[in-house]
Amino acid sequence: MHILVTGGAGFIGCNLAHALLAHGHRVTIFDNLSRPGSERNLAWLHSTVGAIDVIRGDIRHAEALVGAAANVDAIVHLAGQVAVTTSVLDPRTDFEINALGTFNVLEAARAAAHPPIVLYASTNKVYGGMDDIAIVEEATRYRYRDYPAGIAETQPLDFHSPYGCSKGAGDQYVRDYHRIYGLRTVVFRQSAIYGPRQFGVEDQGWAAHFIIAAQLGRPISIFGDGKQVRDMLYIDDLIAAYERAIAAIDRCAGAVLNIGGGAANTLAIWAEFEPLISRLAEAPIAEPRRAPWRPGDQLVCVLDTTRAEQLLDWRPQVGVTDGIARLWHWVAANRHLF
Repeated sequence: MHILVTGGAGFIGCNLAHALLAHGHRVTIFDNLSRPGSERNLAWLHSTVGAIDVIRGDIRHAEALVGAAANVDAIVHLAGQVAVTTSVLDPRTDFEINALGTFNVLEAARAAAHPPIVLYASTNKVYGGMDDIAIVEEATRYRYRDYPAGIAETQPLDFHSPYGCSKGAGDQYVRDYHRIYGLRTVVFRQSAIYGPRQFGVEDQGWAAHFIIAAQLGRPISIFGDGKQVRDMLYIDDLIAAYERAIAAIDRCAGAVLNIGGGAANTLAIWAEFEPLISRLAEAPIAEPRRAPWRPGDQLVCVLDTTRAEQLLDWRPQVGVTDGIARLWHWVAANRHLF
């Protein structure tokens, strides 16, 4: 297949492109290369898989996307503004990239003579703060009182923060373009994704950011009390979900799927993460700076992935302890990149 990956020079995008090429597909990357690390990711792709088609373009420019989408079999739409904090500071740019940019991708797909599959990277942030869900506080973490498997796709949407609004708008547009225009679309509401080639920063990619900071002796800031819980999904497992969705599109077109580590792969972002990386470092990690809670920060976000498991015959294979160790060792072997 010929697959267009928007944001293909990013963390998820370059790993996905690498896997697709290794599995015999043709890949075109569409990326404006604005994110730090994107040039290094492209260099890595060129060094490992050879020549690759790259279009340097911006999803805010509809005309460029029309040409890029004209003759592809599938689009995996990963390009986006990815940080809540950035969206609060500059909501217009966040809207133009995430909401308008996704609309442009859909319109480009609809305009193609043979409309491609469209897979969209949405986010757990579309569920908002989930303030109506009872939370129990324990020694090192928060947990849902009544949802041991996590929250399902039936959880009401409650966009919180400009980022939640812009990604949520894209989420619903992608879903509706299947209903209204018959495009073969799938929405992935993704949890905390982590793994190699993630150049994490303070406001996005927290697991990688903490590991990079710990190894390089950089300061770490914890927003809130550090007992917030996320389900963690290793990059290889996410890629497997995308590939299975493309292969099973006749069964899953129009679906909205939670894609995350699920209840078996949860971690409190500092109270439980710090002991993991201290063991890997074989030394205590410096005490972080404490900062106020951030807007829209959920105490717990654990996704119930039952529907994805059923539709895609998929489930996470890399446990969180193993995955964090893999990321730690990758950073250790590639400190020159940071």
